[in-house]
Amino acid sequence: MDDRDRYGRGSENAQPEGARVMRHVQRPTPPAQRQYGGQQQGQGYDDGYGDAYDSGYNTGQVYGQGGPGVPGARRGQGGQGTGGPRPATRPGTPPNWGRRIRIGALVLVIAILGVSIGTYFWADGKLRREVDLSKVIDRPAAGKGTNYLIVGSDSRDGMSAADKKKLHTGSAEGKRTDSMIILHVGDHGDTMVSLPRDSNVTIPSYKGSDSGKLYPNTGRQTKLNAAYAEDGPELLVRTIEYNTGLHIDHYAEIGFDGFASIVDAVGGVQLDIPQAFKDKDSGADFPAGKQTLNGSQALAFVRTRHAFAASDLQRTKNQQKFLSALASQTATPSTVLNPFKLYPVMGAGLDTVIVDKDMSLWNLASMFWAMKGVQGGDGKQMNMPISGSTGGNLVWDKTKVKQLVQELKDDDTVTVSGN
Repeated sequence: MDDRDRYGRGSENAQPEGARVMRHVQRPTPPAQRQYGGQQQGQGYDDGYGDAYDSGYNTGQVYGQGGPGVPGARRGQGGQGTGGPRPATRPGTPPNWGRRIRIGALVLVIAILGVSIGTYFWADGKLRREVDLSKVIDRPAAGKGTNYLIVGSDSRDGMSAADKKKLHTGSAEGKRTDSMIILHVGDHGDTMVSLPRDSNVTIPSYKGSDSGKLYPNTGRQTKLNAAYAEDGPELLVRTIEYNTGLHIDHYAEIGFDGFASIVDAVGGVQLDIPQAFKDKDSGADFPAGKQTLNGSQALAFVRTRHAFAASDLQRTKNQQKFLSALASQTATPSTVLNPFKLYPVMGAGLDTVIVDKDMSLWNLASMFWAMKGVQGGDGKQMNMPISGSTGGNLVWDKTKVKQLVQELKDDDTVTVSGN
């Protein structure tokens, strides 16, 4: 074979030719695919290597299976690549505790939020919003802060004969108010003002809560608790607002059985009783000193009136003292953070407490925290100022009451003293 055919087309001239551009060497393609400028290319340059030399440049497979940008390629190895993803961690690599802690904390936060939201809707659905304050007519203007009317009724609804005997409640029909407290929550300290049930008040004009009929003011005077017995919570609120000029924002009421159930659910309430006393009517029999009262004992304590000389006034003081202690011992981390204690307490309270239609869980919590604050010294406890009596009813001191109401309306520090 001619050497020129083996190594390329040489020159027949004896003198060497100048530099020539070397053609690009590429992998031969089938004749049918050899096109140049749209025309089939002829035999052209065929160096005889054929498929014996395939550098892989045409496919990019230089460093193993897959070229640059191809998953699984390994540089510097002539063998085939793995073709699969690399493991997340190498054997023996220590676990990423920081990441695990972050994931665990996120899961915990989500769980707490879920339980909190579920608890809120569960509790909100149990609130007995049965009092409609929109039925109260001719109301005074609202002042600063929030005024709650807290009522303890002698309702015996749902109580068995054994319950009535155990709690010394008797079996009187209907229900009356055993205690009435105005709790003012404001920026200058909270104030609890007890309204004696025997307070002499005027029954104003009012609209019947069920009938819608308008009853005119005839100047009739009677005991304050008679208003509740006559037409329920709406007339009681109307009577208090008329005789004081103070706007009531929210209403909360609890009966005998509910009160005892809450005390038992919280595990009893510790109280320091300064003087021993007994009362066969309420079932009270207490030595002096610190002691923990269960539900029936607590009810006897707040109902006792015949054991004291100033019967109704001393009882209202005992009621304030006990309610503050109950709130203080309920709103504690040992109760709030313990679901085995919190849910029974909430269940007992929400099942038995009757509130107005606009009362929210936030309002209810604010009320309890305020009572706790008063117990801790961040507030004031007092009775409505009394100037005397008439026909066995207690007469309010009009001058002091007017000053007290104005201080509450303006959310000022209360300077008035009560009985």
